[in-house]
Amino acid sequence: MKRTSPYKTISVAVIAVLAVLFIFPLYWILTGSVKDAAAINAAVPQWFPLAPTTDNYIRLFSNPALQWLFNSVFMAVMAMILTCITASMAGYALAKKRFVGKQLLFSIFICAMALPKQVILIPLLKEMAFLNLHDNLWAVILPTVGWPFGVFLMKQFSENVPTEMLEAARIDGAGQWRTFAQIVFPLIKPGVGALAIFTFITSWNDYFMQLIMLISRANQTISVGIALMQSGPDANDFGLIMAGAAVAAVPILAVFIMFQRYFTQGITMGAVKG
Repeated sequence: MKRTSPYKTISVAVIAVLAVLFIFPLYWILTGSVKDAAAINAAVPQWFPLAPTTDNYIRLFSNPALQWLFNSVFMAVMAMILTCITASMAGYALAKKRFVGKQLLFSIFICAMALPKQVILIPLLKEMAFLNLHDNLWAVILPTVGWPFGVFLMKQFSENVPTEMLEAARIDGAGQWRTFAQIVFPLIKPGVGALAIFTFITSWNDYFMQLIMLISRANQTISVGIALMQSGPDANDFGLIMAGAAVAAVPILAVFIMFQRYFTQGITMGAVKG
């Protein structure tokens, strides 16, 4: 029988402890969302809800929370789709095409990655106001579409596409769009999956831009709505706030589960060229 090394045993134990510590906040939110006020505020915490109730969720969706959830899903999904499309095409062009100013353009993308959104907030506000998009979900979606990190990530993946395959496709008469759709895109699909997760989570959690760009209550997202609950008349209604936090976590978990098969492969492949 093969003996397990002490190093492996300790590593597994440490990972298990860390996993429990990271999962516990989510568990506490989920269980707290089905507790009544007395159970939540009890001096002795209930680690498992003894009398679960759906009252918190009923009260949550009697507010504009359902509209907030729809706004968040629409915003994050559109940002994810458009970013994956534009970043994959831009990354492919920067990796495999030759044109004047290619290195300068890529250097601009690298420099843009270092700029926090607070620095470009005023120009973005003026641009959205000029386009008559302020207090519109597209004011949060469009600035994400040109995400420099997405272009950088997809360029790294496109570097791994064999140039010989592109030349063979050109000899066979395939145009640029057909070459990208049928040859390049299937090869960089793991990177697109990883980018989809990054973009969805970043867009979903971008509280700062949502707070600045979206003013009216009907256009707010679930993240902003939960924050308003914590500072409004429902500030002490922890069951309602936990229900909102639980609902906000579901789409992120769903997207990660959908694209997890590409996530690890995407990160490891994107770091290696050749």
